[in-house]
Amino acid sequence: MAIFVYSNEIVKHYAEKFLNETEENYNAIIEIRQWLDTLPHLNAKKDDKSILCFLRGCKFNLELTKKKMKNFYVMKGERTEWFVDRNPLLPEISELVRMGVFVPLRKFSDNKMVVIIRTATHDPKVHKQDDVFKAGKMVLDVAIQEYYENATVFGICAIFDMTNISLAHAKQLPPSMIKKAVFAWQNYYSRPKQLEFINAPTYINVILSVFKSFMSAKLQGRVRAHYSGLESLHKVVSKDILPVEYGGSESTMDELIQYWHQKVLQYSDWFKEDEKYRAQVEK
Repeated sequence: MAIFVYSNEIVKHYAEKFLNETEENYNAIIEIRQWLDTLPHLNAKKDDKSILCFLRGCKFNLELTKKKMKNFYVMKGERTEWFVDRNPLLPEISELVRMGVFVPLRKFSDNKMVVIIRTATHDPKVHKQDDVFKAGKMVLDVAIQEYYENATVFGICAIFDMTNISLAHAKQLPPSMIKKAVFAWQNYYSRPKQLEFINAPTYINVILSVFKSFMSAKLQGRVRAHYSGLESLHKVVSKDILPVEYGGSESTMDELIQYWHQKVLQYSDWFKEDEKYRAQVEK
């Protein structure tokens, strides 16, 4: 019995070799679904595809998968500022998406989905950090749906562009907010494989030390700061897949932003449906 219909043999081979995704382990999906049936308050998605992405992120370890799924759905229930009323037409959301706070690429790095997170493209006097995260997670959800295999099998390479970061931006990220952000990354239904910080200020290590304090040891090892401009980035992410603004030749940021803005609008009904799937949290 096949676990999933793979797009090609490369995906199948990688999933088997690195994620323990074999026919023998297919029953894990059934076991997780039965476990979810005993926890109706989680309001979790129970279809094969939704369960499979968590199993992949935990290399088919059942206990880790249960912990991650519980964390994810409880987070969705608690963080209403991120996961409720995810309407792409809301002015504060539409503006941030069109601003390009979170921009996936349309080509992959060693089959990994790549996203550019522009940490300081918004105005802290105008935009709430919670809205920035909300808009970013909306784009991320759409990109994972569009590039499901790349995000859940090979993982995600996140490029954090820190151009123009200011004290006002830093004030929007107290340790409590950073802790929430890191928790979300570690419990989302995708695999964060690379965290590349570019155009970093001289005090980047101070910022990264706070981020790392909330990360697992494994995720800490995936953080890298680039001090020597884009040349350093190009050693780990090929120029061929990057937009022109980042030394590449694949589209421009404006074109990518326009593309994903339209995609997010097309997912309006998906966001309405997805909002149902979050834990009932006691107030």
